Amino acid sequence: MGSARKKATYRATEQFLANLQSLGPVESEIVVLRDCRLELCRGCKACFEKGESFCPLQDDVSLLIEKMIRSDGVVFATPNYSFQVSAWMKIFLDRLGFVFHRPRFFGKTWTSIVVQGIYGGGSIVKYLDFVGGGLGFNTVKGSCLTSLEPVSASEQRKMDQTLELHSRRFYAQLAKSALPAPTLFKLMAFRMSRTIMKQSLDERYRDYTYFTERGWFESDYYYPVRLGPFKKLVGIGLDWLGAMMAKDRNKTIQKDKIRS
Repeated sequence: MGSARKKATYRATEQFLANLQSLGPVESEIVVLRDCRLELCRGCKACFEKGESFCPLQDDVSLLIEKMIRSDGVVFATPNYSFQVSAWMKIFLDRLGFVFHRPRFFGKTWTSIVVQGIYGGGSIVKYLDFVGGGLGFNTVKGSCLTSLEPVSASEQRKMDQTLELHSRRFYAQLAKSALPAPTLFKLMAFRMSRTIMKQSLDERYRDYTYFTERGWFESDYYYPVRLGPFKKLVGIGLDWLGAMMAKDRNKTIQKDKIRS
């Protein structure tokens, strides 16, 4: 919950969870980021290079990540503040930056709820959908709700309908196969990044050791999955392309060292 107030966004989240509970046995918890200890990222890159345990900030981020790991699904709810997520939510997302390098929420379901006054919430939903996929989640398209105060009866009915359909889609995803075959875009992101990483980094970097520990330098994807002949061929091509990019990059670095 990224709202600083327990008003429209909070009420929408409560309603969404109540809808879920009406569909089946669902246990839920609302975590209000305003009530958590969250410090601004300092850009030291310790989490990227050494690992998240080396972050100098001692706050609740690791606790929040653990809550997400223990959950089957996660909903990020935020008001539209200046055409983006709220400050509380952006602080938390910035602190999750290392997870985009080392995703870990595979098999879990993600969605978002954005509440706006007039305009711009749709773009925030798209942003959060993209974030969820980058963190490893199975993403269910989020909802944008328009809530001007006071809320008219027709506006409330529209929000109720949107949340009901949204909760049904989210619940259905929770019950589906947990590890779907990757899209071509996701396959590209994995194969090229891991190949560049393998040729550019070593055991001094947490990204490298994280991938090594999970066998990702040799696997078809982050998790066991059957790729069709076309995707297998594409994957081989992406490995080759990533290797060429890493080779060119390493040559450039060596030339710069010689010049200096």
